[in-house]
Amino acid sequence: MATDPAELINRARAWLAEDPDPETRDELAGLVEAQDTDELAARFAGTLQFGTAGLRGELGAGPMRMNRSVVIRAAAGLAAYLKGKGDGSGLVVIGYDARHKSADFARDTAAVMVGAGLRAALLPRPLPTPVLAFAIRHLGAVAGVEVTASHNPPRDNGYKVYLGDGSQIVPPADGEIAAEIAAVRTLAEVPRPESGWETLDDTVLAAYLARTDAVLYPGSPRDLNVVYTPMHGVGRDTLVAAFARAGFPAPTVVAEQAEPDPDFPTVAFPNPEEPGAMDLAFATARTRGAGEVDIVIANDPDADRCAVAVPAPGTPDGWRMLRGDEVGALLAAHLVRKGATGTFATTIVSSQLMSRIAGAATLPYEETLTGFKWLARVDGLRYAFEEALGYCVDPEGVRDKDGITAALLVAELAAELKEAGRTLDDLLDDLAVDFGLHATDQLSVRVEDLSLISDAMRRLREQPPTALAGLSVTRADDLNEGSEALPPTDGLRYYLSGSPEAGIESARVVVRPSGTEPKLKCYLEVVVPVASADALPEARGRATGTLAAIKGDLATAAGI
Repeated sequence: MATDPAELINRARAWLAEDPDPETRDELAGLVEAQDTDELAARFAGTLQFGTAGLRGELGAGPMRMNRSVVIRAAAGLAAYLKGKGDGSGLVVIGYDARHKSADFARDTAAVMVGAGLRAALLPRPLPTPVLAFAIRHLGAVAGVEVTASHNPPRDNGYKVYLGDGSQIVPPADGEIAAEIAAVRTLAEVPRPESGWETLDDTVLAAYLARTDAVLYPGSPRDLNVVYTPMHGVGRDTLVAAFARAGFPAPTVVAEQAEPDPDFPTVAFPNPEEPGAMDLAFATARTRGAGEVDIVIANDPDADRCAVAVPAPGTPDGWRMLRGDEVGALLAAHLVRKGATGTFATTIVSSQLMSRIAGAATLPYEETLTGFKWLARVDGLRYAFEEALGYCVDPEGVRDKDGITAALLVAELAAELKEAGRTLDDLLDDLAVDFGLHATDQLSVRVEDLSLISDAMRRLREQPPTALAGLSVTRADDLNEGSEALPPTDGLRYYLSGSPEAGIESARVVVRPSGTEPKLKCYLEVVVPVASADALPEARGRATGTLAAIKGDLATAAGI
């Protein structure tokens, strides 16, 4: 790390000399002129690390920010990796969202690929990430790049890399690509022609939309009234087109969030899970009147995630967001009832309810590390979900989470239940009675100082809790050590004993740093046996109290 002011200024000037972007050049020149060594030290403390999430970070000048210089180096590293694997004349397809600089980063990537001797094709405009994931296999590409920061704050952007199987990179590919990026000495040695790549028309999008029909069952009901928000992202046109093809009534789109806007002006964070993010969608539903809207659906800005809310009379909003674990279980139950075969999979931080649903149907079940980069690689995969609102319902078409096809399948399930005079909540009640109430919650702490996360993980390793909420810790796994089933990852997992006196069957806690945001995330699950539907209110109260107690004890143990 450069700490000497003169060295910082020299490094900044060297970076400035080859920066191709007038905006970041002006920004960096201003910092140099002002001799702002504190800010320069932050920008030049290292390089933005390329890992299994690709790149993601704040926009700005310097090697620790997302900018054209960093992206050009990343693209050159990817091109060198592909050539080293014998794919030097293959096709790389590139998609992008509507964030600041996304189109520029996508064009730079296309130019670098062509300059390296590969072929490159750009999607025609900002489109959902699952369209890019689909296009890779549909076009026979050797790799794909999606320029997106998903649901991160407006100041961020990112660079997600897929290989030719249509799934995101995992080790060792990430490390090998990172090594090739590090080998790029100067931008001058990276050829970037002004043309030579293809800009695709809507043929690929049409093929993706045609594929979305495959997730639905012929003749299933379509009568459903939906309020939908793309959350200022790129999902609207694709989702509305998919619903029209499927024969659903056109969703009512939240007007204030309908158009792509990289500043996300109506939300603090463009993530349906964040407090307040769904307020406008709920307000839109309320204007339609009680009983006029069946469900609310939201995509995150790149439309690979899908959020669902159901009516909740008597609550302030009148609506309740379903947890990702709840939607995951609902879709699993729907697919089982329709006779789906193949492996059902989820991650180690998601609810264990699906293991019981799959087990009762004698279907294979697997758990992976967090992220669809792992889920997509499960052998014989038929359906996968993770609690962070990600669902893969058509792995043959899109080997990644897909908020468009997930929304279609949720709509089909809700329409079938509606025709029978039932709701999604009714089906959740059925699952609780059949398999036990699997209640989940999360303790998520956003930090400015990343050392707070490493301190908390170290504290938990050095002084692991022996009990949480009065439940004994019967097993503690340090996921850093890996196992036959899981590669090593920075995380801790605790299994807690049940308590017949308290009516608790079991509990589980997983603690891990977020891979894409400055957050420490703790995932909690309590299982409560339920004798009948009449016992559900008491079971939910018991679960809520236990989760709250676990959360408090865990926060104390972690020092957060």
